[in-house]
Order: sequence, then structure tokens, then C-alpha cells
Amino acid sequence: MRVHNFNAGPAALPLPVLERVQVELPDLHHTGMSVMEWSHRSKQFENVNQGAEDGLKRLLGLNDDWTVLFLQGGASLQFSMVPMNVLQNGAKADYLVHGAWGRKAIAEAKKEGAARIAASSESANWKRVPLASEFDLDSAAKYVHFTSNETIEGVQWPTEPETNGVPLVCDASSDILSRPINVEKYGLIYGGAQKNIGPSGVTVVAIRRDWIEPLPQIPTMLAYATHAKEHSLYNTPPTFGIYMIGLVCEWIESLGGVAGMQARNTAKANALYAQIDSSGFYTGFADKENRSQMNITFRLPSEELGAQFATEATKAGFIGLKGHRSVGGLRASLYNAVELESVEALTAFMREFERTHG
Repeated sequence: MRVHNFNAGPAALPLPVLERVQVELPDLHHTGMSVMEWSHRSKQFENVNQGAEDGLKRLLGLNDDWTVLFLQGGASLQFSMVPMNVLQNGAKADYLVHGAWGRKAIAEAKKEGAARIAASSESANWKRVPLASEFDLDSAAKYVHFTSNETIEGVQWPTEPETNGVPLVCDASSDILSRPINVEKYGLIYGGAQKNIGPSGVTVVAIRRDWIEPLPQIPTMLAYATHAKEHSLYNTPPTFGIYMIGLVCEWIESLGGVAGMQARNTAKANALYAQIDSSGFYTGFADKENRSQMNITFRLPSEELGAQFATEATKAGFIGLKGHRSVGGLRASLYNAVELESVEALTAFMREFERTHG
């Protein structure tokens, strides 16, 4: 029996995809081998790799001016790779920071180039994104970096920040493919796969081709040009993860693409926030204008009661509700593969818990 999976990542995967993998795992495409046994140099895997790239480009609305790379090291490595590759020849970058992952991104960027914080919501205790009135943007910057959704605090940009034409670079790890984006505003989008795209172990980087250039002064494996030239096959890639990304893309397309995901995610988030807002027992963490549709953070009247909630919820089959250790509280992650039925079951549990403990 499957549980209600609210883990923040690795997170829920679509059940139809898991069931298909179960069937295909021993013998994919009548090769007599699992995809995990295929050579990454084989024509069969080249087709799987290309299919996953094409699926992501369709869903993100990327044309041939863009390429998609399948890398490793998570978004954390991209905190360094982005400035290492893009901030060359004295280029500068601005960072908009509104949570833990944004703080980590700027800390690494400063080690690699001329990066600075152009706006921060620290004074608001990270409960919202920076206001446009707080921006101190450099019109000569190569890019403006932002984290579209902060998983720990549960704060999400409602739309792309306005940068007056400076290209955006986005850590979209936790809300990629959850809603449409305006790709014309971006130069690079990256994210770990383990929330909305597939299993852990793959990092997706979508980058404009004109941002890719040979850089012999940096390590070969850290240069985007290395991987772009070899279609992500310079070294042995995470083959199983890439195969699953292709299947997840097919699943998303079958449900109406990212617009379909947005409708699903809005319904789920609205249901859970309605339960929180209608109660004096549960309190949301983030400001309402910037509340995440992916990571709903909330608290109970005391941390002790919150811990009891998490324990009883786990016993009842609701997994992953304990908040991040750095902020405490509770967090329900409603990524694409989480079904509305799981959210409705959780709200029913919340009402009963409040009835017996409120």
C-alpha cells in the first residue's frame, strides 16, 4: 500500500511512470537488457537521451537557441558552475535572495566572480520575496540570479522579477515544470531533478547556446561547453535517471503540459491553504502574497504539538511533513506527482487532529 508522500526531495514520482518502469526495467525496447545495463555510447541510449532533452524543451517552450544538459552534482554544484562559466572577462551578476538556497548560491558565486546581493528579504525574516522597490540592480550585469521557490521557507516568486532586460538565471529546482514561464527573460535555468522532473542523481541545465563558449582555463568537467559538445555524454551520465525524465515528461504532456500541472498544483495548494487559513490552530509561515504552491510551511501553537502532529501523521501514512531542521514547524511538499486525493486526506487528518488537540 502506497503512502501519502509529502517529502521535500527526493519526492513523489507519478505512479503511472513507476508502474511503466516496473514493466520495462528487466528488458527495455526488446534489447534483453535493462536501461541500467545499456552502454551510454549505444544508439539505444542516445535515443533515450535525445527524447528526454526534447521532452524538456517542449515543456519549457525552448527553441533551437537553447540546449538542455544532463549533469550531476545537484543544484549545489551549479551555484559554482554558473558564475564559473558565465562571469568571464570582468562580467558581473546580481542576486535576489529570499531564503536558504539563495544565500548558498550567492556565497558560492562570490568565490568565482563579481557577484553581489541586489535585494534581500532578510529584514522580513525570509517570509516573502524582495520587493521591486528594494531592488538595486546593475544595468550592466550579465545576469540576475533568483531562486524561483525556496523549499525551506515555502516562499515562491509569483512571476519572474522585472530586471529591465538583464537576463535571468534561475535555480528552479523545486518548481520547474509546475507552471508556465516566460523563457524569453532567461539565459539559463537549472535544477535538481528529484522534485518535479525525475529521480535524484540528475541535474538539468537549460542554457542559451550563445552563453556557451570554450573555457580552457576552467576544469574540463565544469565547463558547459564540454557537455554541450557531447550532448551530455562526455562521461557516463546517470542513465536510469535520464530515462525516467523522459517518461515523466511524457506523463506531464499527457495531462496538458505545464499548464495542466499549474491547474493541478493550484487546486492542491488552495485546498491546503484553505484548511490552514480557516483555523486558528494552524498558522502559515510565508506571507500570503508569496506563499509557495510547492512547499506549504505552517506551524502549530507549540513546537511540541507540531512534533506530535508529525509523529501521528507518519503513523497514519502521511510521510515527510516535518519541517526543515533549520526552521522547524511543518511542511507539506505538493510537487507535480502528489495527487489531490492525498491533500484532501491530509486536510481531513488536520481537522481531526485539531478537534482532539486544539
